[in-house]
Amino acid sequence: MRLKYKILLLSVIPLLVSLALIAWAVQWEQNSLAERRRLQLRTAYMSVKQEELRHYVALAMSTISPLYNLGRDDDATKQQVMQRLANLDYGPDGYFFLYSMDGVNLMHPRQPDLVGKNLSDLHDSKGEPTLRMLLERARTGGGFVVYQWPKPSTHLETPKLGYVTVLERWGWMIGTGMYLDDIDAAMQQLDSELERNIHSTLLWIAGAGALGVAFIFGCTLVLSFTERQQSDAKLRLLALKLVDSQEVERSRLSRELHDSTGQTLVVIKLLIESTLERMATADASVRTPLVQALARLQEALLEVRGMSHRLRPVMLDTLGLPAALQNLGDETCGQFGIDFSMEVSGTQRELPDEVKTMLFRITQEAMTNIQKHAACRYVGLRLDYQPDALVLSIQDDGRGFDVESMAANPRRGIGLQNMRERIEALGGQFALTSQPGWTCVKVSLSQDAIDRCHLAVT
Repeated sequence: MRLKYKILLLSVIPLLVSLALIAWAVQWEQNSLAERRRLQLRTAYMSVKQEELRHYVALAMSTISPLYNLGRDDDATKQQVMQRLANLDYGPDGYFFLYSMDGVNLMHPRQPDLVGKNLSDLHDSKGEPTLRMLLERARTGGGFVVYQWPKPSTHLETPKLGYVTVLERWGWMIGTGMYLDDIDAAMQQLDSELERNIHSTLLWIAGAGALGVAFIFGCTLVLSFTERQQSDAKLRLLALKLVDSQEVERSRLSRELHDSTGQTLVVIKLLIESTLERMATADASVRTPLVQALARLQEALLEVRGMSHRLRPVMLDTLGLPAALQNLGDETCGQFGIDFSMEVSGTQRELPDEVKTMLFRITQEAMTNIQKHAACRYVGLRLDYQPDALVLSIQDDGRGFDVESMAANPRRGIGLQNMRERIEALGGQFALTSQPGWTCVKVSLSQDAIDRCHLAVT
């Protein structure tokens, strides 16, 4: 194992162990604190609800006292008392109930079907004797009881804090209660907040650990990163030089074809034409082969000139990129009867030869693809000199194709891949969109990338 990796392990492992111990200690302490806060919160909530229930029962007693204190025990008076208690209402789940001391329900405004029934043997879902607990509390002077009872608003059995007292002369138990599901909801919210706090604290610890590990790794890898940057710069420069050498060779071949082969063919053409003029009266059997040879020679001459132009367009060096692209579009589309238009926007500026050549080759490749596959009637080219970038887009109204399937098949789209590699070698971006009736190739090169090309050349 290399020394730098040993140093790295000796630095990272103790750091991670220390952070793990800190995280465990923090989580344990926060869990203990959370348990104490739960207990405090539940006690506070219960105290508030108990105080409210005492207030409600006192209000109920003050409401029925004028009738109860009359000393009358007739049914009419009792009915008035029941009616007044039934009318006391504090929300959909707040009500008063009446039971006889032997367990018969006398009044229940939310569950009238219970009236007249003896519920002494009623048990809740936990098996607790609900009514017996309430009656026992009432016999001992009244107080609080926690039990399970259906909540009117939800019809679900819910924990409830009840408060009961007794009307001794009539043998009645009067009571009310408040459901405790809001306390459970508050406790759940508290648990969620505490869990988020613990999670946040652990994230901070993990972040600190990650930062420490990252710093260690960064210090270890900084030299490698610098070396990689240098290697990438060298590779980019090598790619530029390779492209430049290819273009130099293309230029040489173009000149050779134009100046040597092309001139030789011109001389041969002139000689044949001169011979035909001297043999104006000669027999047709003698002139016909010469005429055919002259036609083939003219075709060869045109082909040599076309090859010379394709290898290195003279206009790219003399008149600049826009004129070269215009000539390329007119010549290519004109051969196939395709309408062509070109638009140049922005302030034109001098570009490195590598950039001009790259954009010309990409356009050349795009035009070749359009000829072979697009079956279009129109091609539009736009060259946009933006303040901070140079953007070239080529679009047509042809049949289009599936870009994803083309990219997924390595045997297809070689020309598109070449275009992408050309622009990315200079630090640019390549974008392709296509659908039936519209296809667009767009390449862009930032001003920074153009400046780097200038520096690479110098």
